[in-house]
Amino acid sequence: MTLPQHLVPSLDGVRVGDAVTVEGDEAHHAVVVRRLRVGEQLLLTDGLGRVATGEVSETAKRAFTVVVADVVDHPEPRPSVTVVQALPKGERGELAVEVLTEIGVARIVPWAAARSVAVWKGERATKSHAKWQATAREAAKQARRAWHPAVLPLAATDEVVGLIGSADVAIVLHEDATEPIGALALPADGDLVVVVGPEGGLTEEEVGRFVQEGAVAVRLGTEVLRTSTAGVAAVAALLSRTPRWGGLTS
Repeated sequence: MTLPQHLVPSLDGVRVGDAVTVEGDEAHHAVVVRRLRVGEQLLLTDGLGRVATGEVSETAKRAFTVVVADVVDHPEPRPSVTVVQALPKGERGELAVEVLTEIGVARIVPWAAARSVAVWKGERATKSHAKWQATAREAAKQARRAWHPAVLPLAATDEVVGLIGSADVAIVLHEDATEPIGALALPADGDLVVVVGPEGGLTEEEVGRFVQEGAVAVRLGTEVLRTSTAGVAAVAALLSRTPRWGGLTS
C-alpha cells in the first residue's frame, strides 16, 4: 500500500533523523479528519522534487511531527507538459485540473477563450483560481507526485501565443484538423504545450494565431471529447511516446 502524502512549505536541509512538524489546515485534516495516529508512516513533500519518508511521533489538533527515516530528491519529469485549459462551465474546470494533475502535467494555465462560457472577473476570478490551485494540490498528493503542478493566473490569448512561441512542441486540439496526434515528432526532453479549447470550440482567429506562432493543429480521433477530458486524453497520447511512460520518440 502506498503511503499517504502531505505537503509542507519546505524540506530544505532536512536529513534522516530530523523531526519535521506539519501545521495548519494540512495537519488538521490529517489528524482530525483522517485520524492520523502516532506510529503511522507517511510521505512529506515540498512539491519541488524532495520527498521524505517518516513516522509520526506526535499529534495535536492542528499539528503533527514526523521523524524522518529517508529523503529522496526526484528529478523533474521531462519532457515537461503545460496544458492551456479554456475555462469550462460549472465544475468541469476542477475535473480537468484533477485529471491533468494525476497524469503528470507541470503547469495548468486557465485561458479566457473567445467562446468560453465561464467568465472569471473580480472576486470570482480570485476564488476560481484558488479552487483550481486547491484541486491541483489535493490531486497531486493523491497521485503521490514529488513535483506538484503550478496553476498559473488566468491567461489572455496573447499570453497563450507567448507560451506557444517558447515551447519546443505545441499542439492545438481542433476537431477539424487533419493531422493525427500520433504523427507528431516528440523530443525526449524539452517543453510541450497543449491547448484545449472551450465547449463552443476555437475561433478561426485563435487557431490561426496559434498555428502562425508554431503550434500544430491536431485531432484525437473521430469522437468529440468534452473540454474537461480532451486535455488528459491528449497528454496521455503524448506521454505514451516519451521516455516518461517508457515509449519511444519519433
